[in-house]
Amino acid sequence: MTKSRSAYFSPSSWYVRLGNSLKRFPQGLARGSQKAPETSSAAAAALISAGFASFVMMVNQHFAATFKSYEDLIWNLGAWIPGSRNADPLYGEIGSYTGKETILLVTWLVSWLFLAWLWRDREIKGNTIFFSLFFFLVAATVMNWHPLFPYMPLMPK
Repeated sequence: MTKSRSAYFSPSSWYVRLGNSLKRFPQGLARGSQKAPETSSAAAAALISAGFASFVMMVNQHFAATFKSYEDLIWNLGAWIPGSRNADPLYGEIGSYTGKETILLVTWLVSWLFLAWLWRDREIKGNTIFFSLFFFLVAATVMNWHPLFPYMPLMPK
C-alpha cells in the first residue's frame, strides 16, 4: 500500500496555506471590506503625490540636461542603485537616471505623507483628485515632448 500524496505534505505548511489563500484571493475582494473608508483623503493623497512626483522628475530632467554640475550631483545621489556606474562597456551604466528616480521616490513618499497628514479625516472631491492628477501627468508628459522644448537639450551630452 502506498501513502497518499497528502501524507507527505502537511496541510499546515506555510506554502500550502499561502497557495490556498491565493486561490481564494479575488473572492475576498468581491465581498468588500467590513469597514469601508469614510473619507477619500488617503486615496487622494496617494494619487496626487504620484502625479506630483512625476512632474518633479521631469523638472529634474530639464535641470540635469541644462546644468552639468546638477547632473553630477543627481548622479551621486542615485549611486546607491546597482548599475548606476559601471565600467564594463558591455553592460553600460544607468547614469544620472538613478538620481532622478531617487528624487522621484523621495518626492512621492514625502508628498504622500504630507498630504495624508494635511487632509486627514477630510473628504476630497473626486473632481479635485481627477484634475490635480490630470494636470501633473499632462504637465510631465508635455515636458517630455521634445517639440515643445527645442531650446533645451533633453539628452545630456
